[in-house]
Amino acid sequence: MMGSSYDSSVVVPKEASPTSHRHQDSLEYAENGDEYHSSIQGHTRADNRDMNRMGKIQELRRNYRPLSALAFTVILQGVWEVLLTATYQGLVDGGPAGLIWSFVWTWFGFSMVMLSLAEMASMAPTAGGQYHWVSEFAPPSIQRSLSYFTGWMSTLSWQAGTASGPFLVGTLIQSSATIMYPDYVATNWQGTLMVIAVTLLVWALNVYGSKAMPLFQNVMLMVHVFGFLAIIIVFWTLNPRNSAEVTFTQITNGGGWNSTGLSLMVGQISAIYACICSDGVAHLAEEVKDAGKTVPKAMINAYLMNGLIGLVFLISYMFMITDLDAALNDASGYPHIWVFSQAVGPGGVVALNAIPTILIFAGTLTYNLSTSRQTWAFARDHGLPFSNWIGKVDKKLDNPANSVTFTCLITVLLSLINIGSDTAFNAIISLNVVSLMITYVFSIGSVLYRRITAPELLPVCAWSLGKWGVPVNICGVLYAIHAFFWCFWPESTPTDLESFNWASVMFVGVAVLSMIDYIARARKHYKGPVVLVEGWKGE
Repeated sequence: MMGSSYDSSVVVPKEASPTSHRHQDSLEYAENGDEYHSSIQGHTRADNRDMNRMGKIQELRRNYRPLSALAFTVILQGVWEVLLTATYQGLVDGGPAGLIWSFVWTWFGFSMVMLSLAEMASMAPTAGGQYHWVSEFAPPSIQRSLSYFTGWMSTLSWQAGTASGPFLVGTLIQSSATIMYPDYVATNWQGTLMVIAVTLLVWALNVYGSKAMPLFQNVMLMVHVFGFLAIIIVFWTLNPRNSAEVTFTQITNGGGWNSTGLSLMVGQISAIYACICSDGVAHLAEEVKDAGKTVPKAMINAYLMNGLIGLVFLISYMFMITDLDAALNDASGYPHIWVFSQAVGPGGVVALNAIPTILIFAGTLTYNLSTSRQTWAFARDHGLPFSNWIGKVDKKLDNPANSVTFTCLITVLLSLINIGSDTAFNAIISLNVVSLMITYVFSIGSVLYRRITAPELLPVCAWSLGKWGVPVNICGVLYAIHAFFWCFWPESTPTDLESFNWASVMFVGVAVLSMIDYIARARKHYKGPVVLVEGWKGE
């Protein structure tokens, strides 16, 4: 809030916080040992302490443990699956060698972002994530407005990413159909119907099957590993392959850019897309037991695991692209289908393609979970229109069913645009990476500001960067700005309506809409979560 400040050394009296009286019951459990588990929905003392410090009520059941939290993060990121199915731009701009090296530097650069987010997730383990961290750590004069803008960008980024998942599943199914039935011609309206069907299934599972999700994530983690092994074995035993010199040194410029170096920088968006969303489990923090420890460890371990598997997979995959033009121009629209077809017959191609299709569906389910929790948290803090409805938790189902429904409705509505123009649909989902990068810049920048100006006000946390905090945060901000800049570039030049990167237009449009909503509605209702934090002092 304008003119407000935050002092962790000051404890606000209970009557000063509008939600304090609602915590009275949960405060009592700490004296009762492990007996609180059933009555306080799986809390630990640390969870209770964190929630009370942030002024939040425990409304969701903490079903996730270290393994399921790790599995959740691994499946949501799905690095090797993304590198297999969503690297078209990287292959056009950079080719196999460019894609390998851009993934290496992206993984190292993005690790600074991930580590910064992991520490903030330990400081304030809340489903809100970035907008909450901005509200708590940003300069007092801009806490409210910057937190609100970050919340909008985070919500829209996750919503756009959620819409892309069913679309990818649908087009992968259509690509399998083109293999088995060469006369089949995929149409946009069929793709939209598949998106709707996938979304309805996701809605049903996440609303009525949410209690089984941790077990589901654990099972899919095994599928993730064994699926990786199955495809790698096919690659190295049945596929023809390039030489190491071609694979690692021949960088291409298929986008028509002025130089190979510029082409390589434009193509790195594929590697960036593969490395994002390690913070997905942070939005599930209020459903993770001992979240202050478990969430950052899940983020770090998943990033390391996915990075190692992803690099091995990417190098193997790039060795198998012996004809880049043929792979890029395959009738299915997916280069990996061409690679599969060089090793096995049509039935084998469909069987192999089923592995990433199933895993990307699992990732879509997981992505929807994370998105709905982030959206629910922002609505809980009155950041969205219809916040009272979106921010409601269904007591019988123990989940924010309205937020899941809202998220699925957004996906269905966006998929309808695809009937008329897949360019317009792709323009909207292009917001995913761009918007996410700006939330990283603001949230990491805010904790860096707090760390430099008043480090004693940073909350004590279970996982800390310690003396490395400032350099890691600086590197994280710089890398996020770097990625943000390159996310706006088109795939090739010259551009037309079909090839233009509409992310810039969409980003500005969303920023204007959020400003209009702030002036018309939110400035009267949105105070920012910092006003509930223990130790906050108002004007």
